[in-house]
Amino acid sequence: MKTTDYILNWLSENLSEKRYKHSLGAALCAQKLAKIYNQDENKAYLAGLVHDCAKNQDDFKLMEIIKNEIKTGFLNSELKNPKTYHAIVGAYFVKEIFEINDNEIINAVRNHTIGSINMTLFDKIIFLADKIEPNTRDEKYSKKIWKIIEKNKGVIGLDLAILKCFTETIKSLVKRKLYICPTTIDVYNELIEKVGDLLEED
Repeated sequence: MKTTDYILNWLSENLSEKRYKHSLGAALCAQKLAKIYNQDENKAYLAGLVHDCAKNQDDFKLMEIIKNEIKTGFLNSELKNPKTYHAIVGAYFVKEIFEINDNEIINAVRNHTIGSINMTLFDKIIFLADKIEPNTRDEKYSKKIWKIIEKNKGVIGLDLAILKCFTETIKSLVKRKLYICPTTIDVYNELIEKVGDLLEED
């Protein structure tokens, strides 16, 4: 694996200033969540740091990498919105550029945008850290999510927080008349069946 200094330098050179700040915030948030849920804090920090490593690549370049280098392991529906490309390529960059072979990190990067059915606890931590990190995300929204976590102890709190994120994401996509990946709907439904009756109205 490349050193943390190498990764930080690569990210600073290949991401916009705002995206780099976001990545640093996600890393610290993931570390904080990992401590709460008894996961590896250092691994969570690293996954949060690299989760958006492909974000500022050109959409055409991302598609070329997906078609010519990755080729498998993604759904056609994921290719209907360019905003999902970076998760597919990001998992590839994690292995090829940073030489990280930890499957938990790779899968968490892969799943941090639209999620996946049966996400692991580690997946959920990185997914949520991306949405509520303090450096670039809306403070009011982040506080609302943290309130859910603090009020509902254990993994239920994490699931409720993620369900809230999915709910708001779907509302936003509908409002903007954007394509919703079926996986997003599937994960939302999975969480609704699991903890939906516990989610309070704002």
